[in-house]
Amino acid sequence: MSNIADLIESYILRQLAAQESGHVELRRTDIADKISCAPSQISYVLSTRFTPARGFVVESRRGLGGFIRIAQVPVENLVYQDMMDKIDEDTPLETVQSMVGYLLKHQMISNREAALLMPAVRAAFDDMEPAARVRFLKSLLLTLERLS
Repeated sequence: MSNIADLIESYILRQLAAQESGHVELRRTDIADKISCAPSQISYVLSTRFTPARGFVVESRRGLGGFIRIAQVPVENLVYQDMMDKIDEDTPLETVQSMVGYLLKHQMISNREAALLMPAVRAAFDDMEPAARVRFLKSLLLTLERLS
C-alpha cells in the first residue's frame, strides 16, 4: 500500500500547494477516481500522514455531500498550542521559564522578547492568584503566537 499511499499523499499535497489559502477541500470519491484506489486507502493516508504533529488539521465528513478539509498549520502554532495546553494552576515557575527558553532557543522569539517575558512570568508567580496567572500566561503565549 506504500506506493498508493505515496500517490495519495502527493496528490493531496499538490492540491494544497495550489491553494494560496493554506487549506483545501476535497472529496474522497474524486481522489479515489483520480488515483484508482479505495476510499479506505485515502482514510489511511489522512490518519497517518496528515497529522497535527506534521502540521496538518483534517476535518472529514463521510456520506452524501461529504468532504475532506485539510489545512496546513505552521509548526510554530502547534508549539504555542501545546504550551498553552500544559499551563494550569499547578504548573511551576521553572516549567514556564523553560518554555520561554525553548522559544528563544528555537528562534521563535528574540532575545529582547525573552528578556521582557522572564520578569513578567516571575511577577505572575509572585503577585497573582493561580487562576489569574493561568489566564495571563496563556494570554502572553496567544499574543506571541499571533505575532509570529
